[in-house]
Amino acid sequence: MRRMLEEFGDQRFERLAGISNGQFYNLRKSTTYQRRRTTFKKTRATSVSIGERRKPRPKGRPGFLRVDTVHQGDKDGEKGVYHVNVVDEVTQWEHVATVRAISERCLVPVLKALIEACPFKVRGFHADNGSEYINHRVVEMLKGLHVPEFTKSRPRRSNDNALVESKNGNVIRRHFGYRHIPKLFAREVNAFARDTLSPFLNFHRPCLFATDVVDPKGRIRKRYPYQDVMTPFEKLKSLPDVEKHLRPGITIASLEEQARAMNDLDAAVALNKACARLFELIDRETDPRRRRSA
Repeated sequence: MRRMLEEFGDQRFERLAGISNGQFYNLRKSTTYQRRRTTFKKTRATSVSIGERRKPRPKGRPGFLRVDTVHQGDKDGEKGVYHVNVVDEVTQWEHVATVRAISERCLVPVLKALIEACPFKVRGFHADNGSEYINHRVVEMLKGLHVPEFTKSRPRRSNDNALVESKNGNVIRRHFGYRHIPKLFAREVNAFARDTLSPFLNFHRPCLFATDVVDPKGRIRKRYPYQDVMTPFEKLKSLPDVEKHLRPGITIASLEEQARAMNDLDAAVALNKACARLFELIDRETDPRRRRSA
């Protein structure tokens, strides 16, 4: 406004040329200014058509998987590995895999391998709203594997994916902890998770299974009776007409043979030894002092 008066000689700006910056802020706070110059619009929700926003409905059938990702820490600006945890809704059958990154190129082949590793037909796939799962490449992969249902968690419903999130703490953090694991060890960690950890979880680690009980006030409470404590394989075996849920070529007898190949104690000892060897390798390769001594 000062330039309009001094440089261009426009006398209409004679009074406005001397107005202070503070007065402009005072004017902007006035009701008249805000009513005439300010426009408010509600934030538009972005809708993603991938996946149905609801809770899975297995109705006692195996094959409704829940998936989540666990990050293994950062160090000096470097990302660690990511664990992909897949858990069945009914039997708590669980498979764990490890990838270098959660990009589509890394994640989609691993998800396919985890689904194909399940002994039963997979009918549903449930994830939170992370973009690593809610994308078209995952949709195409599920279609190729003939998985009919793809669901995702609802907003403000923290229990929609609670089963796999509880397994993240009780399984992933229990065995891998919170320490940083560099991405260059993704292959070794994945081999441990595939060959040692996942078989132990499914054949030798008992899980709690809830029973709904109605209390005197009419509220539904969950109880965990001792007789319902069993491994995921035992839970699968206890389902009615279990054979019709299995993949072609998979039988209860073949799974039983795998479960009986080692008792629970020996499997736990083998798991601990394999885990110790894995972290000894990681420590040796990441600690310069240990590398020189070796």
